[in-house]
Amino acid sequence: MKLIIDCAGGDNGYKATVGGALTALAKHDDLSVVLIGDEREIEKELSGKDFDTRRVSTVHAPGVITGNDKPTDAIRLKKDSSMIKSISMLREEQEIDGMISTGATGAIVAAATLRIGRVRGIRRPAFCPLLPTMNGGIVGICDSGANTDVTPEMLLQYALMGTLYLKNVYGVERPRTALLNVGVEEEKGDDLHKEGYRLLKNCPDLCFVGNMEGRDLLSGKYDLVVADGFSGNVLCKTTEGTALQLLKKLKTDICSKKKYKFGALFMRKMFMEEKEFMNYQNYGGSVLLGVEKTVVKGHGSSDAKAVAVCIDQAYTIKKSDMNGQLSGILERMTKD
Repeated sequence: MKLIIDCAGGDNGYKATVGGALTALAKHDDLSVVLIGDEREIEKELSGKDFDTRRVSTVHAPGVITGNDKPTDAIRLKKDSSMIKSISMLREEQEIDGMISTGATGAIVAAATLRIGRVRGIRRPAFCPLLPTMNGGIVGICDSGANTDVTPEMLLQYALMGTLYLKNVYGVERPRTALLNVGVEEEKGDDLHKEGYRLLKNCPDLCFVGNMEGRDLLSGKYDLVVADGFSGNVLCKTTEGTALQLLKKLKTDICSKKKYKFGALFMRKMFMEEKEFMNYQNYGGSVLLGVEKTVVKGHGSSDAKAVAVCIDQAYTIKKSDMNGQLSGILERMTKD
């Protein structure tokens, strides 16, 4: 398997992307990578490292797309950027199976949709990030930023894509799927959510369990939450931000009094475990579901460990032939 790593664009630069790639290579014997970016920076990070040079190639693309660039302009004007070069190679070279990037979200969605194309029958691709739940599991949010304006049919497709993703990559055989709404009752919400509820409820390929309020996201009652991109993104970032702020407050409170510090010494291991539990770096990136080749968008602040997890996600998706399964379901639904 060959994967492209867009080495520029993330907050932690080449150290994170190249380091993550080398970690993934050590884990998967049948993996090779193409590192795309400023070759001088790539070679600097590779220097002195122990790896199989036959499984690593580099492509020089010094340009960088930032979050301030308008996606359509970036695609048209920044053809020398690492992201656009990665997308172009992913489209043109059949032996390349997927790409990982920690760059600008809008540009990735636009470039992947326009240059690579969607799985036949899919209206719009969707992001599906993962968060930990209180019972030690995970929950996916689909969509979480790719599309702010959706239709009920798109919500159904998000549910189908998310279900296949959780089943193939994380072994969740029948993901319990909920629709993000303002209440749990079936009649709650606007026309979009009422019709979306009906479609999800009547789809035999889903394990639909009804509406979900945002406060229950991490409860462990759900494996997949379906939402429009705006609401899903707000839900995901609010949850992440709340967890981080609570950890900061806890640290501040512990340091405020000597007796708290003393007590914390006996609970140090527990605090470290909780910190790791809430660390989003451990859960990989947001897979862009619905495009013809695998695209994983890592968090902008991803470190090498997080990039390696993103590569694992792309590796497993390709191994499972998830897109082939999705095409079969869509074809059957069209005939029905």
